Amino acid sequence: MRTQVYSWRVSSELKSDLEREARARKASVSSILDHAAREWLKKSGADAADGGEQERLHAAAASCVGVLAGRNPRRAEQARDAVRARLAKRHAR
Repeated sequence: MRTQVYSWRVSSELKSDLEREARARKASVSSILDHAAREWLKKSGADAADGGEQERLHAAAASCVGVLAGRNPRRAEQARDAVRARLAKRHAR
């Protein structure tokens, strides 16, 4: 039983193609879309319970995540001025 609604805009051409396919299969457009979405998920691997890939991605991302330590609690507020000062110093003639 379908209980959730999802809507999106499609081109007139795509809508016509979906309606034509639904008539040819003697099915509703929603069942055609449901079938297409399930097939896409199978092919993309989204339905697979492949936690190994997710673990690998999380490990790769973890190496980029860190904590900044410093003694200036107002650093975020002063970032613009600090960057501008560094750029001015670098590009000073």
